[in-house]
Amino acid sequence: MIRKIVDYQKLNQDILNLLVEKFPDGYGDDHIISFRNAKNEVIEAVEVKTPDTVYLVKVGKRLVQAMLDFGIDGDADDDASTPAPEGDFNNLD
Repeated sequence: MIRKIVDYQKLNQDILNLLVEKFPDGYGDDHIISFRNAKNEVIEAVEVKTPDTVYLVKVGKRLVQAMLDFGIDGDADDDASTPAPEGDFNNLD
């Protein structure tokens, strides 16, 4: 199985979908995995899996906002009268 560490800025639509499906109400402290990288920096991440890959997505304020924004956009998709805004999730600020 492939293991990847992904920064929120490099999330693609598929990984963001996985995050929102796994954590529809957001993630809590018990979902966070902490580890040290090669530079001995503490990294905090949440885990999502596909059949062939385990993703550790680095957490932070901006990841939370990206998930919230995606959730709002996803809700708009359910309402046929409200067009969903288009966005590039690879360039979240």
